[in-house]
This record gives sequence, structure tokens and C-alpha cells, in this order.
Amino acid sequence: MGKRSKPAIKGKLKKKPLSEITDKALKRYLKSLNGHDPANLYQLVIGEVERPLLKNAMDYAGGNKSQAAKILGINRGTLRKKLKFYDLLEE
Repeated sequence: MGKRSKPAIKGKLKKKPLSEITDKALKRYLKSLNGHDPANLYQLVIGEVERPLLKNAMDYAGGNKSQAAKILGINRGTLRKKLKFYDLLEE
């Protein structure tokens, strides 16, 4: 089993953890398929989550790619590549 990363926010949160919200959303999505098998579920979830994650990190960092990459825990080059992929790259 891999090393678990620490929560981004220390202390008790009053809101539901993101994992719980994600779990419920996935269950609703799968139920809505009415017995049909999902296709490319992994890519669907990553695509739905990654773009707003990147956008919010960039907004939080005031457009500073180095700071946003640090917040996300990824390399600045990786962030730039992902921003370009999702058409979020501002020169």
C-alpha cells in the first residue's frame, strides 16, 4: 500500500470530506446508468475533477504557476502541460 498524503487542511472540517462527496456522486452516476456498464470511468472522473482542480489552484495562487504547482504537489512543468491540455494556460 502506498504512502498516504496528509490532508491539505489541518484540524477538523465542518464540511464533508471530498472523498465522501466523490463517493456519493459516483454512486449516483452509476445508479443513473440503469444497469448499463460504464465506459472509461477513470478518464471520465479525472476529466471532470482535474480541470476545476487546476483552475481553482491557479486562481488561489493568483495566476502564479510555481505557487499553484506547489499547492498541488506537482512539478511546474507538469502543471504547465496540464494547463495547456485543458486550455487554461495564460501566457
